[in-house]
Amino acid sequence: MSVSSNTPNLLLSLSQSLADIVERVKGAVVSVNTGRRFSPSGIHWRNGIIVTSDESLHNSEEVTITVSGGRTVAAKLLGRDATTDIAVFQIDNSDIPVASIGDATSLKVGHLVLGMALGKEGDIKAAMGTISVLQGAWKSMSGGNIDQFIRPDITLYPGFAGGPLVDANGDVVGMNTSGRRATALTIPSKTVNRVVDQLVAKGRIARGYLGVGMQPVRLPQNLQTVLNITGDGGVIVVNIENNAPAEQAGILLGDILIAFNGARVKDTNDVLAYLNQSQYVNQTISVQLIRGGELVNLTVTIGERPF
Repeated sequence: MSVSSNTPNLLLSLSQSLADIVERVKGAVVSVNTGRRFSPSGIHWRNGIIVTSDESLHNSEEVTITVSGGRTVAAKLLGRDATTDIAVFQIDNSDIPVASIGDATSLKVGHLVLGMALGKEGDIKAAMGTISVLQGAWKSMSGGNIDQFIRPDITLYPGFAGGPLVDANGDVVGMNTSGRRATALTIPSKTVNRVVDQLVAKGRIARGYLGVGMQPVRLPQNLQTVLNITGDGGVIVVNIENNAPAEQAGILLGDILIAFNGARVKDTNDVLAYLNQSQYVNQTISVQLIRGGELVNLTVTIGERPF
């Protein structure tokens, strides 16, 4: 049975819609020229603010930006954060279209998405796929706090890292980067916005600071029983810097830290992960520790790690 020519061609309609999205978004996609064979792409995230993949820059900090059509403009580095793989540059040209930033939490597994990139000559590129994995907040291997785990089923061809992940509305919901075994990962827009805010304001990401040297220790079972605590891990203080937040709070050498703000601390990684959360800088928190076989509760105002 033949299909009537009046029957809507859904595949053609989808194809045209995707092409329309690429056309609408491409002005906000840039190429970040690092002088290497394969340079990353970037996103005109806010007026005059370019976001790209920090890892893909390698050691390059002096770059130029190529925009759609092939024009090249100067760029100034504002800051880099390796823990979230985000680098931020500033450009003076305000006539370049700014990306429409969407909300990555609206994504669902199976949604169609586009990865986009811009070549060195200003030619736009796109790869279509679906959202294959969505999970909650996670930490990168270098300790960065990422608000959402997003794995799109797209191929990150050379130059696609640092480019946008675009949803079916034509909104940029994050920045693409390479995960393990060259799989695609997307840093969600919420994380990018938070990092951009800090890098634009300070040129760095604020990290918490206690001013102590630490080593992991195991707590004997009888001590766990007597103090009614769970888990055999803790962190012993082996050094305290003069006038550091820890000293001001009354923390002493030999104290064993076991909880921050009620959250159990089992090793030094737990402490560092907590301090890496910039929202705690200059905040006063509760600390529980073991001193002389007894529980002690203190409050400490987290400082900002010196640079």
